[in-house]
Amino acid sequence: MEGASSSPLDSMIVSHRHKFIYLKTIKTASSSMESLLSGVCGPDDIVTPTKESLMIHRSSVKAQNYALDHPMVPKRRLYKRLLRRPERYYHPSVGYYEHMPAWRVRAYLGETHWNEYFKFTFERNPWDRQVSFYHYRCRDRARRNDSFEEFMEQKRRSFVDNWNIYTMDGEVVVDFLGRYESLEDDFTEIKERLGLPADLNLPEVNKSSKTTTYHNYYNDYTRELVEQWYANEISECDYRF
Repeated sequence: MEGASSSPLDSMIVSHRHKFIYLKTIKTASSSMESLLSGVCGPDDIVTPTKESLMIHRSSVKAQNYALDHPMVPKRRLYKRLLRRPERYYHPSVGYYEHMPAWRVRAYLGETHWNEYFKFTFERNPWDRQVSFYHYRCRDRARRNDSFEEFMEQKRRSFVDNWNIYTMDGEVVVDFLGRYESLEDDFTEIKERLGLPADLNLPEVNKSSKTTTYHNYYNDYTRELVEQWYANEISECDYRF
């Protein structure tokens, strides 16, 4: 597998050293998780790129081993290749990439590693997650004045597709689906199962500055939208508004 350790970025993690696959979902303290897990990775492990602003939280391992020569890796657009433009860190053409779905990880790693390795990820109450995503997407000046309802009216930019990261054909395929709401306890269980040091603690990375409870953002219309969009997660994790 070809490396790319010269990149100043990092993210989704496959550890051959500890035999785990961490699938990175959206707005679930995933940046904190990858920051910590990248520190236990060995030189042959896969750590994918992410945005440069999160690099300051990396203590050791940079992005590495994510470039891939595989027939299922999408080809870059011709004009980008001709102009030699660098590919975005989250685009499938880079190989392994941030927020990569389980089916693609399985295809790239092969059945042996996929079946043998401990696979885990985290989910979050969709009503809470949606508010966090709203603050994340509207942090720039151009969108800062959008109300939550206005944000929700544009599903293309407001939908959070975590479900398809850790499922295949509608079935959960990870060995452990943790909850953001019980993050510390669930991570303690993960450390025990992987034999990681007990004193590994999650840092606060990319944390939202919002302090108001998520309930206050909703009216009947937006509450029902979330219920419709994320019916799978709500049912699987028994979430309530």
